[in-house]
Amino acid sequence: MPTEILMPALSPTMEEGTLAKWLVKEGDTVSSGDLIAEIETDKATMEFEAVDDGRIGKLLVAAGTEGVKVNTPIAVLLEEGESEDDIDDSAAPSKPAPEAAPAADAGGKAAPDGGPAPAAAPPAPSATDGQRIFASPLARRIATEKGLDLTAIQGSGPRGRIVKADVEAATAPAAKPAKAEAPQTAAAPQAAAAQPAGLSPDAVARMYDGRAYEVVTLDGMRKTIAARLTEAKQTIPHFYLRRDIRLDALLEFRGTLNAQLGARGVKLSVNDFIIKACALALQQVPKANAVWAGDRILQLKPSDVAVAVAIEGGLFTPVLKDAETKSLSQLSKEMKDLATRARDRKLAPQEYQGGSFAISNLGMFGIDNFDAVINPPHGAILAVGAGVKKPVVNDAGEIEVATVMSVTLSVDHRVIDGALGAELLQAIRDNLENPLAMLA
Repeated sequence: MPTEILMPALSPTMEEGTLAKWLVKEGDTVSSGDLIAEIETDKATMEFEAVDDGRIGKLLVAAGTEGVKVNTPIAVLLEEGESEDDIDDSAAPSKPAPEAAPAADAGGKAAPDGGPAPAAAPPAPSATDGQRIFASPLARRIATEKGLDLTAIQGSGPRGRIVKADVEAATAPAAKPAKAEAPQTAAAPQAAAAQPAGLSPDAVARMYDGRAYEVVTLDGMRKTIAARLTEAKQTIPHFYLRRDIRLDALLEFRGTLNAQLGARGVKLSVNDFIIKACALALQQVPKANAVWAGDRILQLKPSDVAVAVAIEGGLFTPVLKDAETKSLSQLSKEMKDLATRARDRKLAPQEYQGGSFAISNLGMFGIDNFDAVINPPHGAILAVGAGVKKPVVNDAGEIEVATVMSVTLSVDHRVIDGALGAELLQAIRDNLENPLAMLA
């Protein structure tokens, strides 16, 4: 039977995306590895390759369709000997929502709002966890006639598709146990309850009737940022630790290094030193190098440090892997490359996911201090302000002028307690105020 091409999950956290562009048309022959579509995720536009050989029998989702759920059928691939006549009439239409085909119950009947199912091809049922069960029309019809539950049959076709032989080999149950009422009946109330409290979008718009404004449609990135940061502030018990850090020794050391590295085209930034200081601090305080994993804490061995990069319409947090093992010049080169590709939206998912700790530096914008929101599942994030000349009291009790940088460590209290967070921030401060020691 024809094979359905499904909307791919191009990253571990992707739940839906935009089918930006088809690179093939119906009737085209494709081989495994051929590019067939461009998929826009919340972070980037990525190319999607065919995994099987065959001919494109039908495009189910139109180019430009937004909100296409992962694992939704987007096209039908015909293999050798198959034709368009073999395509299941119940295949998904050119819509993003997989709900277009009515869900079937265990007896093969369509849901009440979908009308009776055609006798020739009962609609595809869903497993109890809501995932669609993929089966050929003939297999579904035979299963209905034999009283078989497709959710209990292991498919042997492409990608686990249930075919005729699988159903014929299955044994009908002696007695069909009564099933509890489908949990989907409560879906609508649950969805309503999940809506955030407050004014509806229309209510907000009515407040500004008569005023001039422009409606800015949310793209995938802005929707994801809004959802993740709302989740972070609502579910993560933040607490904040603040320190002032003297930068005079670091700035002098940086100037010396840049003079020596200039011939190699290397120019270190203060941010490069901050990355290195944080990476080493996570090694010095290993219990703080951890992430929240729901029912457990994962304590990482390497220091994988994420750094926030502002781009048009949002931000990326590319991750510098094994940052504690890299030299300042390596970190500088890698960070410049990641930042450039982040602004061009050319990062691969593995380059901006993961890590246990993040840095958000707004000092270059003249911000003295701020509190950053933790990016789950990270255990902490360091908010970095500008280095400003201030009067300070030195060890001899004398007032002198020094360059001081204010930082705030936002900490997930589920992962890091107060004393441990203070120890981590002290280690970061010590590293920055004694930059030579970071090279030891």
